[in-house]
Amino acid sequence: MPIRPERKKLYPPHWEKISRLIIDKAGDRCELCGAGNGGRHWLTGRRVVLTVHHINHDPTDNRKVNLIALCQRCHLRLDRPFKFTRKEIGPLIREENQ
Repeated sequence: MPIRPERKKLYPPHWEKISRLIIDKAGDRCELCGAGNGGRHWLTGRRVVLTVHHINHDPTDNRKVNLIALCQRCHLRLDRPFKFTRKEIGPLIREENQ
Protein backbone atom coordinates (compact mmCIF):
# COMPACT_ATOMS: atom_id res chain seq x y z
CA MET A 1 0.00 0.00 0.00
CA PRO A 2 1.50 3.31 -0.97
CA ILE A 3 2.32 5.79 1.76
CA ARG A 4 0.03 8.80 1.62
CA PRO A 5 2.01 11.97 0.85
CA GLU A 6 0.94 13.70 4.08
CA ARG A 7 2.31 10.74 6.12
CA LYS A 8 5.57 10.27 4.18
CA LYS A 9 7.54 12.46 6.62
CA LEU A 10 6.76 9.95 9.41
CA TYR A 11 8.80 7.24 7.68
CA PRO A 12 12.61 7.08 7.68
CA PRO A 13 14.41 8.00 4.43
CA HIS A 14 15.55 4.37 4.04
CA TRP A 15 12.03 2.90 4.42
CA GLU A 16 12.28 0.97 1.14
CA LYS A 17 15.38 -0.86 2.43
CA ILE A 18 13.68 -1.68 5.76
CA SER A 19 10.58 -2.88 3.91
CA ARG A 20 12.62 -5.13 1.62
CA LEU A 21 14.46 -6.67 4.60
CA ILE A 22 11.16 -7.50 6.35
CA ILE A 23 9.68 -9.04 3.19
CA ASP A 24 12.85 -11.06 2.59
CA LYS A 25 12.80 -12.27 6.21
CA ALA A 26 9.23 -13.47 5.64
CA GLY A 27 10.38 -15.55 2.67
CA ASP A 28 8.47 -13.33 0.20
CA ARG A 29 5.17 -14.54 1.70
CA CYS A 30 2.36 -12.94 3.67
CA GLU A 31 3.01 -13.74 7.32
CA LEU A 32 -0.71 -14.23 7.99
CA CYS A 33 -2.18 -16.11 5.04
CA GLY A 34 0.97 -17.35 3.28
CA ALA A 35 0.22 -15.79 -0.13
CA GLY A 36 3.38 -15.51 -2.23
CA ASN A 37 4.59 -12.14 -3.48
CA GLY A 38 3.90 -11.65 -7.20
CA GLY A 39 1.75 -14.76 -7.53
CA ARG A 40 -2.01 -15.16 -7.45
CA HIS A 41 -3.75 -14.93 -4.08
CA TRP A 42 -5.14 -18.33 -3.10
CA LEU A 43 -8.49 -16.77 -2.12
CA THR A 44 -9.05 -13.76 -4.37
CA GLY A 45 -7.10 -14.79 -7.46
CA ARG A 46 -5.58 -11.30 -7.64
CA ARG A 47 -1.87 -10.60 -7.97
CA VAL A 48 -0.20 -10.47 -4.54
CA VAL A 49 1.76 -7.35 -3.59
CA LEU A 50 3.42 -7.61 -0.19
CA THR A 51 3.54 -4.57 2.06
CA VAL A 52 4.98 -3.98 5.52
CA HIS A 53 2.56 -3.38 8.37
CA HIS A 54 3.33 -1.57 11.63
CA ILE A 55 1.70 -3.78 14.26
CA ASN A 56 1.15 -0.87 16.66
CA HIS A 57 0.06 1.46 13.80
CA ASP A 58 2.93 3.87 14.56
CA PRO A 59 4.94 4.54 11.37
CA THR A 60 7.79 6.01 13.43
CA ASP A 61 8.27 2.70 15.32
CA ASN A 62 10.40 0.69 12.91
CA ARG A 63 11.70 -1.97 15.28
CA LYS A 64 11.78 -5.45 13.72
CA VAL A 65 9.31 -6.73 16.33
CA ASN A 66 6.78 -4.10 15.18
CA LEU A 67 6.96 -4.90 11.45
CA ILE A 68 5.29 -7.74 9.56
CA ALA A 69 5.06 -8.57 5.84
CA LEU A 70 1.46 -8.82 4.64
CA CYS A 71 -0.44 -9.13 1.40
CA GLN A 72 -2.70 -6.17 0.73
CA ARG A 73 -5.80 -8.16 1.70
CA CYS A 74 -4.44 -9.02 5.16
CA HIS A 75 -3.00 -5.51 5.60
CA LEU A 76 -6.38 -3.91 4.89
CA ARG A 77 -8.13 -6.36 7.22
CA LEU A 78 -5.78 -5.48 10.09
CA ASP A 79 -6.01 -1.73 9.43
CA ARG A 80 -9.81 -1.62 9.04
CA PRO A 81 -10.73 -1.43 12.77
CA PHE A 82 -8.04 1.19 13.37
CA LYS A 83 -9.26 3.38 10.49
CA PHE A 84 -12.88 3.20 11.63
CA THR A 85 -11.85 4.15 15.15
CA ARG A 86 -10.02 7.25 13.88
CA LYS A 87 -13.00 8.29 11.74
CA GLU A 88 -15.41 7.86 14.65
CA ILE A 89 -13.21 9.72 17.15
CA GLY A 90 -12.54 12.75 14.89
CA PRO A 91 -16.14 14.10 14.95
CA LEU A 92 -16.39 13.50 18.72
CA ILE A 93 -13.25 15.53 19.37
CA ARG A 94 -14.51 18.37 17.18
CA GLU A 95 -17.86 18.35 19.02
CA GLU A 96 -16.13 18.60 22.41
CA ASN A 97 -14.02 21.56 21.26
CA GLN A 98 -17.04 23.59 20.11
